[in-house]
Amino acid sequence: MPLAVYILGLSVFALGTSEFMLSGLLPPIADDMDVTIPQAGLLISAFAIGMVVGAPLLAVATLRLPRKATLTALISVFGLGQVAGALAPNYEVLFASRVVSALACAGFWALGAAVAIAMVPLNSRARAMAVMIGGLSIANVLGVPLGAFLGDHFGWRAAFWAVGIASAIALVGVLTLIPRIPLPEERPVLRRELAIYRDRQVWLSVAITALAAGGVFAAFSYLSPLLTDVAGLDEGWVPTVLGLFGLGALIGTTVGGRIADGRLFGVLLSGITASTLFLAALALFASSAVLTVSLAFLLGFSAFYTAPALNARMFNVAGAAPTLAGATTTAAFNLGNTGGPWLGGTVIDLDFGYAATAWAGAGMLVVALGLVAISLRLHTASSRVVASSGPKEPGAPAEAPAAPLPESSTAAGAASAAERPQRQAPAAPAEV
Repeated sequence: MPLAVYILGLSVFALGTSEFMLSGLLPPIADDMDVTIPQAGLLISAFAIGMVVGAPLLAVATLRLPRKATLTALISVFGLGQVAGALAPNYEVLFASRVVSALACAGFWALGAAVAIAMVPLNSRARAMAVMIGGLSIANVLGVPLGAFLGDHFGWRAAFWAVGIASAIALVGVLTLIPRIPLPEERPVLRRELAIYRDRQVWLSVAITALAAGGVFAAFSYLSPLLTDVAGLDEGWVPTVLGLFGLGALIGTTVGGRIADGRLFGVLLSGITASTLFLAALALFASSAVLTVSLAFLLGFSAFYTAPALNARMFNVAGAAPTLAGATTTAAFNLGNTGGPWLGGTVIDLDFGYAATAWAGAGMLVVALGLVAISLRLHTASSRVVASSGPKEPGAPAEAPAAPLPESSTAAGAASAAERPQRQAPAAPAEV
């Protein structure tokens, strides 16, 4: 595996740490900025909004730009965004820095994945993506708890400075180790790719992904005050519990990625159901420190166990649009990362308490389960039509054979094209 791929993984570590670390920093940020915790939670939504807008926009805008120069510019802007956050004199500047950082993050994801794939042979694409997505998993295991630790001992701004330093290291790596990647000879046709949005299965996948992510983040975003104010744990426990969530996420990604190819809808149904039950248990037993800590690990596992299937489903139904498939999945995840914290903050503002955020998240997941059932029914009906279709009329174009794709153990793993026989899905990446 080229060293440059690991540099991209390091970059993703910085990106992922910045995206998720605020879950352990909300109380000190709220105190310092003189805002409520729900208002501080909107900083998580701000990053997610930037990802929603930036993923498809920058995926298209950078198609014809030099890959290495664009990566350099994006990681530079991201790093400067962390510095701006660390120096932010007020809430408004901090909010703006999160949006700018997210735009750069989304662009780096869209382009970095394509560069990683371009640097390795065809039979090593899944391994290359595993390294990149591994950076995100490690961010949840180490980066987020470290951010909480720094915030607890040196102030929340120290966490932003730390991510800024990691971004600078990544920048040096990009400049020195990423080779010049030639642009593809066949340029994507934007009009043809936009046609995927006429497919109702694409919109179902967007809604399912957004609800599945939002349901988890409605509670996870406020896990820190829930642990201290409801479960009665000391603030020093917050990094440990966040680390357990990340460890569960790492294990869940590995397990879900291994079985999603053959049992995609089974993973969706079982994973979302498990997350729903864990959130309900968290709402009921939030005052028990032991159960809350255990449920944080289990919730990390179930949420990321589902992620590979969520990614794969989008690539299956939008396989004709490799440029926008990954960007659409990224946008869908971050729609959830926007809506979840907003809903959780609304519940808190209505004086239902921090534990009620878990009920709100469970409600979102119940809706997601209903949409999965609808998608499965449509998929089954479509498969029967394809299987029973007779010979094509003379002169009609032949369908491409549906060959299975390489199995990936990452959240960006592509599922078997047999799930959608009329369309072969490329092994393209997407963020979690």
